[in-house]
Amino acid sequence: MTVSDTAPLGVADPAQPTIVHLSGDIDIFTSAAMRRDLMSTLNYSTNLLVIDLSAVSFCDASGLAVLVGIQRRARPMGITVALTAPRPFMSRLLHITGLDRGLPMW
Repeated sequence: MTVSDTAPLGVADPAQPTIVHLSGDIDIFTSAAMRRDLMSTLNYSTNLLVIDLSAVSFCDASGLAVLVGIQRRARPMGITVALTAPRPFMSRLLHITGLDRGLPMW
């Protein structure tokens, strides 16, 4: 699992969303690093943090927990977390768990 974001040198343009690209497997072995990276991104994010799921090849319950946890941390900071471009398996997973209603799609 890798996390890359679009804000150069940790500075975000407030007029643009902060976009984070996730890739690879998000599972019990990688979710702690993903959580740490996303928490760091919240510190300089704009009011919209978009998590691009287009390159995610697998996601388990620990990965979903990270997404929910990041959303809960972002709200008091005035940041909306949105997901974009999930693959079909990820869309089904979000729908089955009900997270598609709690995490907006962008």
